[in-house]
Amino acid sequence: MALLRSYVCGRWHTPTADGAPLHDAVTGAEIARISSAGVDMAAALDHGRRVGGPALRELTFHQRAALLKVLATHLTERKDELYALSTRTGATRRDSLVDVDGGIGVLFTYSSKGRRELPNAKVLGEGPVERLSREGTFVGRHIGVPLRGVAVQINAFNFPVWGPLEKFAPAFVAGVPTLIKPASPTAYLTELLVRLIVESGILPEGSLQLVCGSAGDLLDHLTPQDLVSFTGSACTARKLRTHETVVRHSVRFNAEADSLNCSILGPDATPGTPEFDLYVKQLVAEMTVKAGQKCTAIRRAFVPRALLDPVAEAVSARLAKTVVGNPANPDVRMGALASLEQREEVRRSLKALGAAGTIAYGDPTRVDVVDADPERGAFLSPVLLRADGDRAEPHEVEAFGPVSALLPYDSTAHVIDLAARGLGSLVGSVVTGDADFAADVVLGVAPWHGRLLVLDQDDAAESTGHGSPLPALIHGGPGRAGGGEEMGGLRGVLHHLQRSAIQASPAVLSRITGEWVPGAPRLPEAEHPFRKPLSRLRVGDSVTAGPRTVTQADIDHFAEFTGDTFYAHTDLEAATANEFFGGIVAHGYLIVSFAAGLFVSPEPGPVLANYGLENLRFLTPVFPGDSLTVTLTAKQITPRETADYGEVRWDADVVNQDDEPVARYDVLTLVAKS
Repeated sequence: MALLRSYVCGRWHTPTADGAPLHDAVTGAEIARISSAGVDMAAALDHGRRVGGPALRELTFHQRAALLKVLATHLTERKDELYALSTRTGATRRDSLVDVDGGIGVLFTYSSKGRRELPNAKVLGEGPVERLSREGTFVGRHIGVPLRGVAVQINAFNFPVWGPLEKFAPAFVAGVPTLIKPASPTAYLTELLVRLIVESGILPEGSLQLVCGSAGDLLDHLTPQDLVSFTGSACTARKLRTHETVVRHSVRFNAEADSLNCSILGPDATPGTPEFDLYVKQLVAEMTVKAGQKCTAIRRAFVPRALLDPVAEAVSARLAKTVVGNPANPDVRMGALASLEQREEVRRSLKALGAAGTIAYGDPTRVDVVDADPERGAFLSPVLLRADGDRAEPHEVEAFGPVSALLPYDSTAHVIDLAARGLGSLVGSVVTGDADFAADVVLGVAPWHGRLLVLDQDDAAESTGHGSPLPALIHGGPGRAGGGEEMGGLRGVLHHLQRSAIQASPAVLSRITGEWVPGAPRLPEAEHPFRKPLSRLRVGDSVTAGPRTVTQADIDHFAEFTGDTFYAHTDLEAATANEFFGGIVAHGYLIVSFAAGLFVSPEPGPVLANYGLENLRFLTPVFPGDSLTVTLTAKQITPRETADYGEVRWDADVVNQDDEPVARYDVLTLVAKS
């Protein structure tokens, strides 16, 4: 029987003990054994810090993001291998799509976001520069730098591919190496995933390690620079969070734990409405996808008391059409739970829930299955309960399987109170065509939820559904759900960076961040910066042009030509009465246009396009007879790794004849590399 191996310290490690058996969730056959015996946890963490960390920090955010795309493409080409093994976890083809393709999709998303939203640099400048002194010689700014430790992830059994990848992607973009500790029942699929990654040679050595089996003394060797991200039970989360080393070193700890997620049907969604049908379809999907083994599945289904019977009947009818059995059979819609032990755990939870109500559909003790033995495999019938929402059990007991409870409510305030009794959830959904009801419920339950979906006939066709965490949005929740936030776009990356407030002169701050800061020296104007390709352009390159006098004729022509005849530009009496102006003033966009005419170098050259302005502010009115001078300075240079051009952000500072600032903004251009 195969022994699962760990990948630590740059090599595959075969355990020094026989290990515990792992079983096929469908057939019950032993397929592998698992043990971490012989793994030197301290050495593994040290390898990540000494080898993986420095290798990642040598790369920029863009370079790391580009590697994620290469890796995602590689895994896409090999995903059939993952799909084949995923079947043994009890997953159907649809389940594997969520796990395998979902995980690969996270890599693609973070690759894209990293290149679009982060600088092509090794340090992240965050927020504006803060002027800390009267003359501007002392300034401050927050920066983000990669932590010098390892991102340790301890995962649940239900998503052996997506789980590791959704934690790995933001850590990798941030420049922090990862050590994966998968849950044992499905660790064989995670081991295959890591093997495909290691064999590809795409990632720098040390940036990804794997420990199969017990975590042993892993947490004992954490340092203040390490991070822990956990997915699993709230009980285990509490133990890990209060581990002596985690507490002593204030180790960053993120938990995604138990969650009694809810879905609320609006009173308007009566039988025959699109929203009624959407609610029923979504509830059944959340009960049966991954056999209900999703931390985002709907456990509490709140419906208006008057609709309890119609909903129960519609859901039961749809569940009756759900074919349970061997996921290799294309007719099967729901496979097995991950293990026989997990099935028994669900049955125990159902007994506890039974005190609050009755079963409307299903039988926890038996199920008809296709192409499999219902006892050797970890099969369980979907179970729909009708329960009393005012009792404690539905808000305290989570049956982590194909189980949901229908709970009646009497008013908007009542359902908000019931939803809050879950004491913190990953996700909730509101299915209604009534925007007022949706707004009241969302604002009422948002403090208790990490994510909320409002589903109606308008967004249903494109909605990804109640149970689908998306890499652009946080996956986590308050209270019982763990209090953590995973993914969430750049929020996930920032979690792995140390934010530090830097106080310095403009010149020094510019040198640290790689971005020009107002007050820092500008480079001599030996050559117009628009004549320089990206390879020769430097932060601080600048040009000053002007002055140009603004005449009344200019203002009149601009008003007539553009159709912008706002009274401040055309009506002397009204403009004079305006306390902000006191007379005719030039259009703001006239000022921007004149400034462009002053600083532009019109001949063909390395500047390929102007693609926008940002942070535009008009600061002082411009009157007929005023003269404008503009200084344009290369503020930030961002080469694109996969293109022959890059992006340049220019600081534009327009002043009048008295050196008063008239307008300030950033000009964005695309510039050829050579």
